[in-house]
Amino acid sequence: MSTTSRITAAALAAAAGMTALSACGTTGGNGGSADAKTVTLVSHDSFNASKSVLAAFEKESGYKVKVLKGGDAGKAVNQAILSKDNPQGDVFFGIDNTLLSRGLKAGIFSPYQAKGLDSVPADLQLDKDAHRVTPLDYGDICVNYDRDYFTQHKIAPPQTFDDLLKPQYKGLLVTENSAASSPGLAFQLGTVAKYGDAGWQDYWKKLKANGVEVVDSWEQAYNERFSGSAAGKGKGDKPLVVSYASSPPAEVMGKNPAPKEAPTGVATGTCFRQIEFGGLLKGAKNEKGGKELLDFLLSKQFQEDMPLQMFVNPARKDAKVPELFTKYGATIDKPTTLAPETISKNLEQWIKQWSSLVLK
Repeated sequence: MSTTSRITAAALAAAAGMTALSACGTTGGNGGSADAKTVTLVSHDSFNASKSVLAAFEKESGYKVKVLKGGDAGKAVNQAILSKDNPQGDVFFGIDNTLLSRGLKAGIFSPYQAKGLDSVPADLQLDKDAHRVTPLDYGDICVNYDRDYFTQHKIAPPQTFDDLLKPQYKGLLVTENSAASSPGLAFQLGTVAKYGDAGWQDYWKKLKANGVEVVDSWEQAYNERFSGSAAGKGKGDKPLVVSYASSPPAEVMGKNPAPKEAPTGVATGTCFRQIEFGGLLKGAKNEKGGKELLDFLLSKQFQEDMPLQMFVNPARKDAKVPELFTKYGATIDKPTTLAPETISKNLEQWIKQWSSLVLK
């Protein structure tokens, strides 16, 4: 599961300086493809892939892959926008639907229809007419709950946004700051999608009155405040936390013997869907290699490696998902969503309104 708080589009817009990119992978250098045999992938810090999978691409294609990580998603996208006239690499991985319109408006991507796109569901293809970006994975931001707490207190865990306003859940929820954390922002956007522009602010007034706690980052919310976090060793006192639908499988991973169910559950009626995309950077030094790498990122081999590397769902509908996900994860049939252009148009105002309502 991603353990980096991805800076929101508001922070992206406010950022004034360029963040240095850290390089890892099979080659060195200071940005860009060093030669025609190197292809450079620019991403956020949460990008991960099995060494054997990247090695297979290198062997088949003849290219060496260099991965440049630029902080959380917002910082990485900001870097790509600021350096668009001299891109740091050939392919960008990790721009999601909350940031997508900013990247498209800035013109940082060149159109390219990746091989295998016909295996991606239409509802994930948010740029299907222009093909400037390719959907590569998706996940859902949802309220997670500590099963033991609710069993011990003989209270049914909440399942919907409306449930969180009920008296029995007063003071039990911790969420992240919308202006500083991607999960926090996604949770806010979920309430906008659920209650509309006329109702979401009233919802947050009620949620605040019901004792919601706000912290700066996912790490702080999940690992320090959430009572169900194995990493936090149960020291937190909040049995409800805004996290990922893939958090329960992450809590089970590596346990022997494997439990019958995950120690945490998901309130499936509180979810907002995040979709991550990759794209060929405009002005890429190795455009041919970039296209091959983008094809590979959408290949079944890479897509089936993603779930246990980054705890996200593959975009390809024919990619096999590991049993850890199917057994312990939550299936979100009807997540809330918002069009990227709607987010882009209103986000700054929404975050200001949220901050005024919740943080003061």
